[in-house]
Order: sequence, then structure tokens, then C-alpha cells
Amino acid sequence: MNAWLARHLQTLVGTLGRLSQQPMASLLTILVMGIALALPACLNVLVRNAQAVSGDWNGALDVSVYLKTSVNADTAERLMDTLKRRSDIKSIKLIKAEAALKEFREHSGFGEALQALSDNPLPNTLVITPVENLASPAALNAMSDELRKLSEVDVVQLDTAWVQRYLAMLDTVRRMVTLVGLLLALGVVVIVGNTIRLDIQNRRDEIEVTKLVGGSDAFVRRPFLYCGFWYGLGGGLLAWLVVSISVALLAGPVRKIAGLYGSQFSLAGLGVLGGVALLAAGAGLGWLGSYVAATRHLRAIEPK
Repeated sequence: MNAWLARHLQTLVGTLGRLSQQPMASLLTILVMGIALALPACLNVLVRNAQAVSGDWNGALDVSVYLKTSVNADTAERLMDTLKRRSDIKSIKLIKAEAALKEFREHSGFGEALQALSDNPLPNTLVITPVENLASPAALNAMSDELRKLSEVDVVQLDTAWVQRYLAMLDTVRRMVTLVGLLLALGVVVIVGNTIRLDIQNRRDEIEVTKLVGGSDAFVRRPFLYCGFWYGLGGGLLAWLVVSISVALLAGPVRKIAGLYGSQFSLAGLGVLGGVALLAAGAGLGWLGSYVAATRHLRAIEPK
């Protein structure tokens, strides 16, 4: 076992030394692989940040219940206490008509016009937050239908269409990212496979001699596998660097835009786990491409 491990370690270091002897060719291959891996990684970061911006809207939708203008504040409070007992309601907030009119007068720009009104046209309003596990569109619609049947209720406003559209678009983008990632992963395998094929052709005489003295296909294939591993690891590291630089450049403007909307949102990058996953994916794809190419082309080379 020690000899086996020592041999693999020797091949691993020797392969890295061989790549360093051809810096320009190795750098170009790593650069192409890094760009191919950086694109789906950047799209994945974009989708995850879009999910963070959404704040899980699908589980935190509010239902606005506008009571009839004839319903006074005391009746509204009793209705609120009654609705609090429902198992599908997480919390209820009562917005009294006087407070709503005062806020509307201050922020609408129609303060002087509202002074001419003899009566308050705004009703008492209940803002209901459903429990998270029952906040699906179907459950919200069912609860809204029940609330509309109450004698004190005038209008129940529930706008889930925009949330459904947003989540549908987000799911479509997520699927596109997966598809693009798979296509680019296939491209990485092809790139590594073609590079390994050229390397095998350049070392054909060496391979024939190795097989002539008893070297097996697995023994001959080993350095090419580690070569693909280094290509993939270098491409993954370059992709991680590209994503980190992109996030760093965009973090300031995104934070500024979020601040204008009163949000504390900040752009998140891959993180440590995401970066390690990207390196592992690059190394795995590089190894897979080299394995396919080496296995196929080494079988065709036999000593004469």
C-alpha cells in the first residue's frame, strides 16, 4: 500500500512538473476551462442572490381585509381577536381608519384636499399573515374565500399573481442555469479529452516502449489522469477567482441600490463550500475527460 501511494504521489508531482514545462499550452487550456466553469458559477450566484432578495415571498404573503365603513374600531378589534384563534393565521395587525387617513394625508400629497372631506372614507383594515406551511396560493385563496363570507368584511385583497410569476421565472432561470452548466461541463470534458489526445499522440513512442517492457494500460493511463486532474483543478481555481472578482466589483453598486430602497441586502458570493464544490467539479470533469480520452486512445497503441 505504501508503495502504491508513493507511486501515485510521484506521478501526481511529476505530472505537475511536466505541465510546468509547457506553461503557455497549459495556461491556455486552464484559461478555457476556467471561463467555461465560471459562466454557470456566476449564473448560480445570480440565482441564489435573487432568491435571497425575494425573502421567501411564497411563505410570507399578507392578506389585506378591508372592513365595511360601518364597522367601528371596537368591532374590528373583536373580529381580530376571533380570527387570531384560527390555526392558519400567524399574526394579525389592525390598522384603524384614523391612523390610515393620517398616514395617507402625510404621504399622498393630497393633504389639503383631504381636509375638505366631512367623513373618513377609509375603513378599518386587518393585515393577516398566514402561517408559513399554509401559505401556498391554493390555501391563501381558500382562506380569502372564508374571510369574504364574514358580515363585517367588505373586500379581501390577495395579490399572489406577481409572486407566482416571479417564482416561475426564477425556476425557469434555475433550470436554464442547470442546462447551461451541463452543456459547459460536457464542453470541459471535450476540451480535456482533446488535450489529452494530443498529448498521447506526442508521447506515442514513449507509450509503446512502456508497453513493450510490460506496462499495463492502467499504468500508462495514470499520468494522463493526473494531468486532467491538474487541468480541471486549475480551471476551477480560475473560475472561483473570476466569480470572486465579479462579486467584489458589483457588491458596492448593489449595496447602494439596496440602500436606496431601505434594504440591508448585500451581494453574496460562492462562499467556502461553493468554492470547494467548484474546485471539486473542475477536478472531477478534468479527470473524467482524461479518463475517456486516455482509455480510448491507449487501446489503439500497441508496441510493434
